Amino acid sequence: MTEYRIPFNRPPVLGGELQAIEQALAQGHLSGDGAFSRECHELLKQVTAAKKVLLTTSCTHALEMSALLLNIQPGDEVILPSYGFVSTVNAFVLRGAKPVFVDIRPDTLNIDEELVAKAITERTRAIVPIHYAGVACNMDRLMKLGHTHGVPIVEDNAHGLFGRYKGSPLGSFGSLATLSFHETKNITCGEGGALLINDESLMERAEIIREKGTNRSRFFRGEVDKYSWVDVGSSYLPSEILAAYLAVQLRRSEDIQKRRKTIWQTYYAALQEWAVAHDVRLPVVPEECEQAFHMFYVLFPSEELRDRAIARMKAKSILSVFHYLPLHLSEMGLQFGGAPGQCKVTEDISRRLARLPLYYSLTDDDQADVCRAVQTCL
Repeated sequence: MTEYRIPFNRPPVLGGELQAIEQALAQGHLSGDGAFSRECHELLKQVTAAKKVLLTTSCTHALEMSALLLNIQPGDEVILPSYGFVSTVNAFVLRGAKPVFVDIRPDTLNIDEELVAKAITERTRAIVPIHYAGVACNMDRLMKLGHTHGVPIVEDNAHGLFGRYKGSPLGSFGSLATLSFHETKNITCGEGGALLINDESLMERAEIIREKGTNRSRFFRGEVDKYSWVDVGSSYLPSEILAAYLAVQLRRSEDIQKRRKTIWQTYYAALQEWAVAHDVRLPVVPEECEQAFHMFYVLFPSEELRDRAIARMKAKSILSVFHYLPLHLSEMGLQFGGAPGQCKVTEDISRRLARLPLYYSLTDDDQADVCRAVQTCL
């Protein structure tokens, strides 16, 4: 693997992670849902305003749990953006659902809520918006659509922890929402995630599904005298070692977010004039959205210029990367009826977008080098 002087990402390390892991080892409870897991649940409830939080081994698994909780069946339709990560669609396809890919808005790169309205049918069983780059989708419109048609909303909030829409935390709108703590995210434990549950009718079953289909959680609370297999499920609990690492990051989340905000705003200020001069577009954050400062991207005028810019930055040992390829044009997407031209904005954006390095330990000097490299890359 090539080592870059300035990589695209470095996972944040705050300094107390190893001590917390040693504490978990000393406590002798490593299998999950111990003291550190409970602390993470409470901290995440405070941040997201979710009614219940369950740590999972990944955001992928939180999405899979969502599909199980909503009883997705073969032939059901699930509406989601084509511009997104494969986990979002896989979670529902695994239950036999047909993905209905919808295009994105050209401004925020979030799912186009008006196209969602046109895509709803009698077979629609879920709408899964992705808060791209930690900037909120139009949740007013999406929630109204969900309510009108009796379709639950599942927020894929992998990018959006700490983001808000009209003052309310992302993850507090849908019946369910998911978080990611992958090493590329603002807060991390290497690999991890969480399921946020706002529909009280799903809370008890979520615990059961997460505990291999057993009522083990009720047993440990003393609500039953033994536990047994009562439903479908799998093993979705992260270990206490991961929870210990994550707890430290959550305790220091204000420090992380403050630094990421500074980096994001520095990029925007430094590149704004250059962007206008070269017909390059910087991120759009609507007034009603408080973003999560998850990523900073630039939209070049063409795929050729985007690729040239990435190559020239690599030549300077700076790693800039593209992002999602259209799901509807992937090998699997084509099997579900995807075709060129189906999501024109997605196809266009995917060819022109590049992401810049953004991580907690990025120094001012290194960021200045990135800005100079961007300004001379065309």
